[in-house]
Amino acid sequence: MPEQPKAPELQNRTLDARSLRGLAHPLRMRLLAALRQDGPATASRLAERLGESSGATSYHLRQLAAHGFVEDAPGHGKGRERWWQAAHDGTVFDEQLLCDEDPATRGAADLFLHEVATIHTQEVGTFLGNAHAWSPEWRRSSDISDFTLRLTPGQAAELVARMHDLVESYRDVPQSEDTETVRIHTHALPRRSAE
Repeated sequence: MPEQPKAPELQNRTLDARSLRGLAHPLRMRLLAALRQDGPATASRLAERLGESSGATSYHLRQLAAHGFVEDAPGHGKGRERWWQAAHDGTVFDEQLLCDEDPATRGAADLFLHEVATIHTQEVGTFLGNAHAWSPEWRRSSDISDFTLRLTPGQAAELVARMHDLVESYRDVPQSEDTETVRIHTHALPRRSAE
């Protein structure tokens, strides 16, 4: 059996204080997510998809470009139509940004993480609101679970790393006609008991 070609390695962008402040805006984060998940688009198409004005999407795309998150998408469109694409596959958040000396950086870190949580909530809500439109196989294959464990910080970090490794191991599986995009959310959060 011929060997399957390896998928290209993902290119992630690690946020620093400057790039975080350039990204930490709800519309910018939604624009970047749309380009990463759905591919290149114009400001007008993104505006229509996200329920925004094309002026707002155009402005925020230019801001994302200034911070290196999006770039022109060659080979798309014609004439004056400007197409954008994500410059990286993913974003890596450094938790040290939450403790930065600059209050503006700490505020941007807080906004960024809250917006990630909001996007996750919206994705779950969208699926639940449209679950009837998915096949029984897909409904059975979806999951909304939570678990409570008693762990040390080291054990929690190990668990998160192992979950990430497991998810990454599915990135290169061969595509078939019933393949769909599947979003995986993980949240590992310490919680103080009410004791």
